[in-house]
Amino acid sequence: MCYAGPVPRFRPFAGLRYEPSIALDKVIAPPYDVVGPDERAELAARHGANAIHVELPVEDFRAGLDRYQAAARRFASWQEDGIVVADPWAAFYAYRMTVPGGPATTGVIGALGCEPAGGDVLPHEQTIPKDMTDRLELLRACHANLSPIWGLSLAAGLADAYRPDGAPRAEAVDDDGVTHSLWVLDSPAVMERIMRAVDEAPVVIADGHHRYETALAYMAERRAANGGAPGDYDSVMAFVVELSEHQLSVGPIHRTLAGLDDDVDLPEHFGRWFDIVHAGPTDDQLVEAVATSRALALVTPSDVWLLTPREQTYTEAGSDLDSSLVALATGALAGVEVSYVADWRAAAGAVTSGGVQAAVLLRPVTVDQISDWAHSRQRMPPKSTFFHPKPRTGMVFRPVEG
Repeated sequence: MCYAGPVPRFRPFAGLRYEPSIALDKVIAPPYDVVGPDERAELAARHGANAIHVELPVEDFRAGLDRYQAAARRFASWQEDGIVVADPWAAFYAYRMTVPGGPATTGVIGALGCEPAGGDVLPHEQTIPKDMTDRLELLRACHANLSPIWGLSLAAGLADAYRPDGAPRAEAVDDDGVTHSLWVLDSPAVMERIMRAVDEAPVVIADGHHRYETALAYMAERRAANGGAPGDYDSVMAFVVELSEHQLSVGPIHRTLAGLDDDVDLPEHFGRWFDIVHAGPTDDQLVEAVATSRALALVTPSDVWLLTPREQTYTEAGSDLDSSLVALATGALAGVEVSYVADWRAAAGAVTSGGVQAAVLLRPVTVDQISDWAHSRQRMPPKSTFFHPKPRTGMVFRPVEG
């Protein structure tokens, strides 16, 4: 397909997909960074071609292969054996995630051009330093984007550029009951509309910052090796969704606190920035109160407190985000060890079990807040948002040659 004008930021590609007779439920997997050892073992045992074998590989001691070599061999064998099959021509892939009795998130998967800092692919939040070597070694070995990053398009009306209809080409239900549906969009007119729509406005990275940074590093590496020639390595597979209330389900990421001296009075400490009142037990009703009010919650072994920020606290924190407010308070605690937990039950349970000394339950960031920060080209503090559900690895893979 030819595209008149500048090279578009978002382009179709000929994806690799599981052969239709394979039950997709058995072979898709969550993104690598949310999979623990027990879940990894369960997924690997579910099917010999489960995507976790390449997304989160292990060494093959019998064959003398390290984890990246093992992933590359397995991924190549899937293609040779017809387990994973290449689509005959380039396409976009409409992808919908439907929560039982809840919202659906629909976007489109394509190849998003890698742009260094200052371009129109914008980081959504600051990232916690993380070694990129693992993902870079995997990309070098497998020559493929195995899972998509998640981008939010600031172009109003992107969803109108494509409207998947008819039966999906592939569908699976994950362990949480979320239905994952995929359509192949190969109409030239539809592909043209998608490219033009995404080109109209910046794309904000919602999830997958480290994978995007890895793609940038790989692009620089391959360009240097190929005399600056362009190639597949100039793009990364991305799931792009219009930034809209109707398309997103955004949850908070809570904080747990450890490493504090026994004599620290946390309610008194937080009282420097928040009005504090006793709350009831840590249950669904409390979490609903946090989500719909101006208050956060502090969970200690002896009590639960609602924390209502004072007006000057927003000024001192420099933003209206809960992550900034909590960072203001925890930053003044000597020796504190802050961890991040998306599930409030897990955060509160860690306090009850004695694994941590306290938890702070945050409110969800709103889509309006995400939009305001994106349009001002500012990064939110680390771990401000939790986008749910997560796109599954294995719905489509993208070859990266060169």
